[in-house]
Amino acid sequence: MCNNDPDRPARDAGDRPQRRSYARGEEHCSERAGHGWPAPALQAERDTRAQQGVGSVHGGIHSASSQAGRRESLERNGNQGKGRFITLEGGEGVGKSTNLALVVDHLRARGHEVVATREPGGTPRAEAMRGLLLDPAGEEPLDPDAELLLVFAARAQHLARVIRPALERGAWVVCDRFTDATYAYQGGGRGIEVARIAELEAFVQRGLTPDLTLLLDMPMAAAQQRLEGRLKGQGGERDRFERERGTFFEAVRQAYLARAEAAPGRMVVIDAGAGLAEVQAELLARLDERLEAWS
Repeated sequence: MCNNDPDRPARDAGDRPQRRSYARGEEHCSERAGHGWPAPALQAERDTRAQQGVGSVHGGIHSASSQAGRRESLERNGNQGKGRFITLEGGEGVGKSTNLALVVDHLRARGHEVVATREPGGTPRAEAMRGLLLDPAGEEPLDPDAELLLVFAARAQHLARVIRPALERGAWVVCDRFTDATYAYQGGGRGIEVARIAELEAFVQRGLTPDLTLLLDMPMAAAQQRLEGRLKGQGGERDRFERERGTFFEAVRQAYLARAEAAPGRMVVIDAGAGLAEVQAELLARLDERLEAWS
């Protein structure tokens, strides 16, 4: 679930505090007072959001981007000088790290300020959570629910300190994985219900979704061979996710492809099984198509 340099801090990832306002104090007080979960006010809010399509789920592994998310993306992208949010996704061994650097350099050559970052991670505290997620050495197994909550805890910190501030000042953010990975790994791989992931997505992201997602895809067996060769060449060891079985990675891949099929306007599938030059030529061509449409 990561690039193969877990000790590398995310480039350009700042740690700027951001004030945040929460309007749920009364509901939380009701919950703590023993009125059950969810509190009536919170349930009413959820019912309203469900009627509006916010955080709704369209079956299977297809996540649901909320109307609020589409609205925020359209509003941000319709304003001159506002930043764009681009993510690279894919399973282990597909070449995300190499191609992320290509995308970043391509955008900087066009004069954009670019923040390159990654998930899980991107800030000192989020990187600490990344370590808990990837460390294979612990004797205590990590419960799937705890894993999911750690992913979103790291994402909340990352959004508050890096992603939102960058977009608000007009920078472009290029991120190695984001919420699509959660639906693929924790949803497809771990079998966690999509509705549970969608609820956390709505709470943590408050409608923020990528403007473009480049999904690097290749057959699972070939990707595993590539990963093994790279680890041998670098003298590295597999992390906690990389040690999973082939059935896990095939489920991850199919979840990614299902999401791409459900969101063709946002997600672009790149054949990562070709040679590097061919992969990068296709990736830049598809990226330039989107840049031209945005100009």
